[in-house]
Amino acid sequence: MDAAFTAEQDEIRRTLREVLAKHCGPQDVKNAVRTPAGHDAALWRRLCDELGLVGLALPEEYGGAGCTPTELALACEETGRALLPSPLFATAVLAAPLVAALGSGAQKAALLPLIARGERTATLVVPGAGLAPALGLTGGGADGAWAGGGRAGGIQAGRSPDGGWRLYGEATQVLDGHSAQLLVVAAHTGGYARSRILFFVVPGDAAGLRRIRQTTLDETRTQARVQLRQVEGELLGGADGPDPAVALADVGRTAAACLAAEAVGAASEALGRTVAYVKEREQFGRAIGSFQAVKHRLADLYVQVQAARSAAYYAAWDPGAGAGALALAQGLDALRSAAGEAVQLHGGIGFTWEHEAHLYFKRAAADDLLFGPAHRLRGYAAERAGLFDGARRRAG
Repeated sequence: MDAAFTAEQDEIRRTLREVLAKHCGPQDVKNAVRTPAGHDAALWRRLCDELGLVGLALPEEYGGAGCTPTELALACEETGRALLPSPLFATAVLAAPLVAALGSGAQKAALLPLIARGERTATLVVPGAGLAPALGLTGGGADGAWAGGGRAGGIQAGRSPDGGWRLYGEATQVLDGHSAQLLVVAAHTGGYARSRILFFVVPGDAAGLRRIRQTTLDETRTQARVQLRQVEGELLGGADGPDPAVALADVGRTAAACLAAEAVGAASEALGRTVAYVKEREQFGRAIGSFQAVKHRLADLYVQVQAARSAAYYAAWDPGAGAGALALAQGLDALRSAAGEAVQLHGGIGFTWEHEAHLYFKRAAADDLLFGPAHRLRGYAAERAGLFDGARRRAG
């Protein structure tokens, strides 16, 4: 592995960091999440128009930049550093790759250029227990158990008299689900006996579609309850096209790397803000950062963040290696530790709910619930690698 980044990759990181430093400070974040969209629409438009952010990993023939998951992960590291509220993850990491992998030629030509230009935001709608099992991070994955196995509940798709598809059901944890202009919906077809999960495209203004923004711990990552009542949907690709389970697994590996990079960016920023504060805060006539105990805590945290960064970069460099879940576990642990130290070392002010340290604390707690927890990510990765097989044979 060549750990050095190219000049283009460094430029992506530098440019994005400069823009977000000017327009996405802690108060900007708080203002943005309280808008109806849940993000700063003007900043999102600028990121799409000037930087081509959402189209980084989309093919050039559809208006994208044709970059690799590495560039997308580097962008996510910077958005994580600023805790940018935006549809980037839901659109560029979850929904767009599924359209590119499963869509017909006509569907890709109609949808991907709009997504690449930022004219359409999109998201992935999955029923069941949440995104982590659907993306294959903590179990489930290809077997479809995360969606209920075809039993009643979840989201069902059936043929309408005119030959189209109608969707019925609901999903409770849809990222940016209240504002996305395009929904990529995972639904059961064929009933319980011959159940198969296929993906459907549903416009955000479809008849029978109801979307309710949820109150969440981390306001910077908006979620919604999506209800479908006989909503007309368009099958993504065809029944004889690429395997949806394989496409979803590929998306899950890239998503894990991008989430790990996000967590590392947030942890690094929380650490940096804490280091700056302990250099200024005085106690007993000297800066608390000069105390040996504080130095040791921050040094240990620095090592943890750097290790998580290395794991995230490797997972992004080669998503197929299957290291994404482990990298995400390290990133979540590093962010939780960095956020906890930020709250404690900021002293009394750090414990106030309004302080910026709590933005990172809430991101750490919410991501652990939504995509983890870290021990489950590690446990499932170990199970897939067969680390427990010898112990099972000896026990048997």
